[in-house]
Amino acid sequence: MTQEDLAERAGVSVRSVGKWEAGRIAAPRMWTMRLLADAFRLEGADRERFLRSAAEPAVGNTEITPAQLPSDPSGFTGRDRELARLDELLAGPDRAARGVIISAVSGTAGVGKTTLAIRWAHRVRERFPDGQLYVNLRGFGPVGPPLPATEALRGLLDGLGVAPQRIPADLESRAALYRSALAGKRMLILLDNAGDAEQVRPLLPGVPGSVAIVTSRDRLAGLAVADGAQLLLLDVLDTEAARELLARRIGADRVKDEPRAVDDIVRSCARLPLALAIAAARAAGNPQFPLTAIAAELREARSRLDVLAGPDPATDVRGVFSWSYRKLGPDAARLFRLFALHPTPVAGAPALASLAGLPARRIRPALQELVAANLVSEQLPGRYGSHDLLRDYARDLAEEIDSDAEREAAARRVLDHYLQSALAADQCLKASRNLSGRRPTDVVPGVTPETFGGGTSALAWFSAEQPALRACADLAVAAGLDTKAWWLAWAVLTYLERRWDRRNWVTWQMLAVAAAGRAGDILLQAVSHYNVGYAHAELGDLVQGRSHLTTALALYRELGNVTGMADVHLNLGIVARREGRYAEALQEGGRALELSRSDGDRVGEARAMNNIGWCYLTMGDNRQALDYCRRAVTVHEAAGNRMGAAHSWDSVGMAHFRLGELTEAAACYRRAAAAFRDEHDQQYQAIVLSHLGDAEEAAGRHRAARDAWRNSLAILTELDHPDADEVRTKLTARAVHSQAG
Repeated sequence: MTQEDLAERAGVSVRSVGKWEAGRIAAPRMWTMRLLADAFRLEGADRERFLRSAAEPAVGNTEITPAQLPSDPSGFTGRDRELARLDELLAGPDRAARGVIISAVSGTAGVGKTTLAIRWAHRVRERFPDGQLYVNLRGFGPVGPPLPATEALRGLLDGLGVAPQRIPADLESRAALYRSALAGKRMLILLDNAGDAEQVRPLLPGVPGSVAIVTSRDRLAGLAVADGAQLLLLDVLDTEAARELLARRIGADRVKDEPRAVDDIVRSCARLPLALAIAAARAAGNPQFPLTAIAAELREARSRLDVLAGPDPATDVRGVFSWSYRKLGPDAARLFRLFALHPTPVAGAPALASLAGLPARRIRPALQELVAANLVSEQLPGRYGSHDLLRDYARDLAEEIDSDAEREAAARRVLDHYLQSALAADQCLKASRNLSGRRPTDVVPGVTPETFGGGTSALAWFSAEQPALRACADLAVAAGLDTKAWWLAWAVLTYLERRWDRRNWVTWQMLAVAAAGRAGDILLQAVSHYNVGYAHAELGDLVQGRSHLTTALALYRELGNVTGMADVHLNLGIVARREGRYAEALQEGGRALELSRSDGDRVGEARAMNNIGWCYLTMGDNRQALDYCRRAVTVHEAAGNRMGAAHSWDSVGMAHFRLGELTEAAACYRRAAAAFRDEHDQQYQAIVLSHLGDAEEAAGRHRAARDAWRNSLAILTELDHPDADEVRTKLTARAVHSQAG
């Protein structure tokens, strides 16, 4: 019965029924009790026991203000930002108007959710004059099932001073009595270690005044959607807070004396508070141990989790992780285990789908389940990761549960995923790029490569996945899959060149040289030496550039590969021009032109003409240069090679500029810059914009010159390109001239 039903049957007011349920009337009158007994249709011994309860003293003292919080945690460090977020819950004059205040603190196992909640509760307990209630809901733990909401309510009602005989049996009635008992009070309720939103919901206050703070490994997103809870996701400590935690537990002097060992311990513990506390306890219990020994123990153990085993289940890192893992469904559990086999800690959803060999429709819910359980975090939309200790735990599980064949198949799938995705992205950046029709096609089943809508998405993918791509290449080399490693290096080349990635450009191609040598493939060796020679030459190391290009030429001759020979002669001509050997440069360019024509390679022919033209520009023969470069534009455009045409338009523009034909020069530069922009080649877009600024400045169009230089400088600065200083100098000179009038 509802309160209204009982009031109607007994002939009393609803208000009186509410007071009885809340325990505010200690001794109802006997005639009222008889009316209630009639309404309940009680007879015999049941009726006598019911009537007698009105005359018995209430169990519990309602004058005692509940103060059930666990002790304020000692050694608490950091979390200033999170504590401030919780403080905001109580801030402002409109607190009552906001309704019931609920905060849900979630995070992975061992991250310190309960510690934070208890610390904050002690900080603000004076603001709740009617007391504080606490209940451990046992949502995750080694002993027994989660605490049922009915049992949790019994404990909370007991804390509120409600006599046991007045507590109803069913969940709904208990929840109603609980809300009634809280009405008009200002209490802080800490609901610790919740399993899910459904377990928590009956325990929430019904009217403003009281505040509930909930901790859980589950994200409790349902509380935010349906109940207006404020969600606070707790991450591992930052490095300084982690060091401070160790200092508080083992002494500041000890931490100060061995800073490197402390940093090693912090890294090995992944800045997870529970792991740090266990390591600190070992150090504190063994003051004769140097911290370097403890750091080495963590670093050298087969599994760090073996070292981070506490004295009981609640302080054993592997154990507390297991409480979350056991609740996962089959797909999520398998994905969690296999995630440890991914070569980097962060991965996109498509890569994880290939890793698990599952379609996207099954991967998405599995990932959502892992995120909700705080076993992985969604660090950016569609990109997931976890800290190192969780990866160690997942790896241990994979070795225990999944067979060697299953783990090897997963590693092959993820390798093929990145290789095929990189090849697809490279085609978006340079559709004409191929290697004599060769392309790796031996893809294992279950791989779903990524697709790209255009160059912008391809560049973004390459940027995000550089660590994973390099890790995959290293794994391929270690597994003896040298051809796959080579193709990975080939696939990233266009991206690295356009980003002017000096650190990785040569490194990747040297990996390719070594892989091709081990594979014994002469064509791959020739291509690799050509690519690394080109990279060295572009980055200014002409000696290394010439050496690798000469090796590539010999290999191409051995193969009878005319196209390759032409490419090498063309680049040897560039090296000679940069060394000031113009006769040799023209000779190499002429040889490249001759070979391209004999091979019917129109694009190669145009590239050779453009390079010969640029050599003439360097020599000061601008009319001859203009003739060669115009013919190069015509051939490139006829062949549909927009990038080649852009390079040649830049050359034509430079010839016009040197001849004083500034309007024509600016028009050519604009065409070249637009093409490079559309093809996502930032380096050459910036170079041409610098040339455009020169033309505009010479023509007296100072504002246009400044705009072109500024746009060029922004790109060159982002690329850390050596030409940035030259453009910056031009802008400074322009500013000085402007100030001088």
